[in-house]
Amino acid sequence: MKMTKFFAWFAIAVGVTYFFVPLAGTFEFSLRMRRGEYSLDAYGSVFSDVQFQQTFGFSMLMALFTIVFGMLLVVPTAYWVRLRLPQMRPFVEFVTLMPLVIPAIVIVFGYLRLYNSASYIPFTGSLLGTNILLVMSYITLSLPYMYRSVDTAMRTIDVRTLTEAAEILGAKWPTIMFRCIFPNVMSGVLSGAFITFAIVIGEFTMAALLNRPAFGPYLQLVGANKAYEPSALAIIAFAITWLSMGLIQLVSRFGKLTQSRP
Repeated sequence: MKMTKFFAWFAIAVGVTYFFVPLAGTFEFSLRMRRGEYSLDAYGSVFSDVQFQQTFGFSMLMALFTIVFGMLLVVPTAYWVRLRLPQMRPFVEFVTLMPLVIPAIVIVFGYLRLYNSASYIPFTGSLLGTNILLVMSYITLSLPYMYRSVDTAMRTIDVRTLTEAAEILGAKWPTIMFRCIFPNVMSGVLSGAFITFAIVIGEFTMAALLNRPAFGPYLQLVGANKAYEPSALAIIAFAITWLSMGLIQLVSRFGKLTQSRP
């Protein structure tokens, strides 16, 4: 028993060392921009950079659109599959897992081939169309996480009973969806939303190949041309990711507490 406990703590110590020692080294290096002393000059340089503000704001906007439209796509799909088409569940799960198997560069080249300026749907012929195509790309990348989060939340409620009760009271499908289903799966929606946000903020391939001013290409550009700012940006990106993961845990716990109340 003691040996098992020892090896468990040893494994935890190795994991903590593996993850946090490089992070501490990166943070320490980001403070060395001023010669001979530690300072936050690198962070000040990053936050005062107009390009940082523009790219981060653009990625935030793209993340918002991705979350909203992804939610409007995934929640009705998961609801309809669970209620009316349970036999299609394996197929839908297979489709939502495809972005994990197909590399992002293959997906975006397919989009460029299908939606270039010479095609019948020339998304890349305008900035608005390219932004729409980028949001569609992000929705594709987030499908495995958003669908799993929503489907897991939907398993905890009796979809059929809720639907039948709402129909007996005279509710139409939009009312059932937005007044009955969405509030009950909100914990899953928020979990998927935070994961989607973290993916969009750091995504490089699709934004770079579509030539959009996103945060991912900016990270690469700064990393190739500056010394201390890339370390500061790495810490900032890491903090954003961990903040998203922490919010997922809070939402999950809140959802469990809400369900446990009589």
